[in-house]
Amino acid sequence: MAKRATRESYGAALVEYGSNPNIVVLDADLSKSTKTDMFKKTYPERFINMGIAEGNMMCVAAGLAASGKIAFASTFAMFAAGRAFEQVRNSIGYTGLNVKIGATHAGISVGEDGASHQCLEDIALMRSIPGMVVINPADDREAMQAVKAAIDHNGPVYMRFGRLAVEDVNDENYKFELGKGVQLKDGADATIVATGLMVEMALKAAEMLKTEGISARVVNIHTIKPIDEEIIIKAAKETGAIVTAEEHYIMGGLGSAVAEVVCANAPVPVKIIGTDRFGKSGKPAELFEEYGLTPENILKNVKEVIKLKK
Repeated sequence: MAKRATRESYGAALVEYGSNPNIVVLDADLSKSTKTDMFKKTYPERFINMGIAEGNMMCVAAGLAASGKIAFASTFAMFAAGRAFEQVRNSIGYTGLNVKIGATHAGISVGEDGASHQCLEDIALMRSIPGMVVINPADDREAMQAVKAAIDHNGPVYMRFGRLAVEDVNDENYKFELGKGVQLKDGADATIVATGLMVEMALKAAEMLKTEGISARVVNIHTIKPIDEEIIIKAAKETGAIVTAEEHYIMGGLGSAVAEVVCANAPVPVKIIGTDRFGKSGKPAELFEEYGLTPENILKNVKEVIKLKK
């Protein structure tokens, strides 16, 4: 199957489920990039271009939700989670309104756009808002179904989508369940817990480890909040060591969420793969190499965390 960027899946899902007359889509003048232009072409009467005014867009989305609509507010992750944080917190989170934030172009994979556009703190910011659901799909199937789950969920949802085309990591029988992780590969020596684009990297790392006689379990956490505590506790108890991998800062993201669960329920060594510095302009593949978001670095960390097991 051809690769597809999850932002494209987002646009396609809006069209697929857009026959619901309560769905309204707003965009901050980036509809061609966020792919909400797909919805615009199909349902122009329910699409609103809010211009480059992200904070205002979030407030209008909140007003629409208060009127009974399912409001999707879309822009780049840096602007959705960063520039409009106050409005998301106060107008959407505090009120618990039924707004779905479609944040595209997250992480360093934005590439040449550079640090100002490479949002690496959005998961941490959105996790900090009470009642906010945070979803980071790994592939096309997961992204499509995640949008449907967001529509069905009554309350605020933050969905993180990528710019780059990615391979499918889930098969044709895949079924998305909000708040439930997915074990993609079994293993006994350690567990790799990954999210988003890094799930593909985790699977490649597990195959590389296999050639060295190391059995690594791979778990895909698509819903970072609420996180699937059961699958993480089970992995900690059965494999005794965990490595997390995310295209995000090591503070406040997937690694922090997993460590919170492990520390409270089944203490084992945990290593967090992410970054602790701003991004920079460059080709995505080169940036992933520089920031250690590679199968090789996951492999290295798995070996190290296994040595820390009791």
